[in-house]
Amino acid sequence: MTHIPGFERSQLLLLLESVDGYVGLDDPVRFIDAFVDGLNLADEGFARVQPRATG
Repeated sequence: MTHIPGFERSQLLLLLESVDGYVGLDDPVRFIDAFVDGLNLADEGFARVQPRATG
């Protein structure tokens, strides 16, 4: 029986740190994200909405 190499034991994370690692550069969700970020919520009738820094 041969040795099967495993993963690095010092690895701290099982998942990627950011969503960007899961979404391709040409994925349509990037367009939607840019579109929503460009909206002015006050102009759309959401006068009392203040987006938080955390998203």
